[in-house]
Amino acid sequence: MQVRLTTNADKIEKALKKKGKDIGASFKKALSITAQEGVNIIENRTADGVGYKDGAFKKYSEKYEAFRESRGRSDKPDLNFTGKMLGSMTTKANRREANIFFTRAAEAKKAAMNNKTRPFFGFSKSEEKQLGKVFFRHIK
Repeated sequence: MQVRLTTNADKIEKALKKKGKDIGASFKKALSITAQEGVNIIENRTADGVGYKDGAFKKYSEKYEAFRESRGRSDKPDLNFTGKMLGSMTTKANRREANIFFTRAAEAKKAAMNNKTRPFFGFSKSEEKQLGKVFFRHIK
């Protein structure tokens, strides 16, 4: 998934010229920080059992809920059994884009399956605005 920001390029260019900074290096750093904030948003929202599209996650099946409880886990849908899936989320940025992705193929597959039933890997409009503010705050 790519973090996409709608920006006013003229405003960014003016701010950077005013500070006399290298545009590419500033973009890379700001995108990197923004992508990490994106990971934080996804992790925090998911821990609360909320998706980015439809509010609260759909309940677990009765069978899976019983399995989770037998293992000492909560029956609240939070997509966290061992912590490996969300723990493998990381970021990578260059001067033009930032990506949020899973480092292990098994966890990426698990995330894709979970995302079909309980959409968590993305951002709402308000979260996109929040990420835009983070991006602008870190352009230096």
